[in-house]
Amino acid sequence: MKPLYAFALAATLSACATQPMEMVGLGKQANTAARSETCKNVTEQEIAALFDRWNQSLLTGDSKKVVANYADHSILLPTVSNKPRLTAAEKEDYFNHFLEKGPSGKIDMRYIDIGCNTVLDAGLYTFTFAKNGQKVSGRYSESPNLG
Repeated sequence: MKPLYAFALAATLSACATQPMEMVGLGKQANTAARSETCKNVTEQEIAALFDRWNQSLLTGDSKKVVANYADHSILLPTVSNKPRLTAAEKEDYFNHFLEKGPSGKIDMRYIDIGCNTVLDAGLYTFTFAKNGQKVSGRYSESPNLG
């Protein structure tokens, strides 16, 4: 399971429903075959562990290991920058500078909502920087890819 960290941005991955297919423009059902999805079972502990894994990658000081936690199609809204990062190269550039301070994150408040193939893990966290002892608080949200 590769998390899609999208700080301060919540996104749903897919809806779990059984719906008849409808052809565009006909205004009626042209295909009554139903589509159904199987919901993947996950626990709150498994979702919470994704932040722990991400935090452990911060402790390596290796920006490539941190960026490996992000889905290819994701957005990073950084804690200490106002510039959104969309590409792996942009995320790596941000973490090269962020990791220089020796950050370690701690969840202060968390809300996890699990649906059918959708998960939202959002809340507040605090980073402590080993280099100078500074603390920075921020918001986060993560929508891990369950597929």
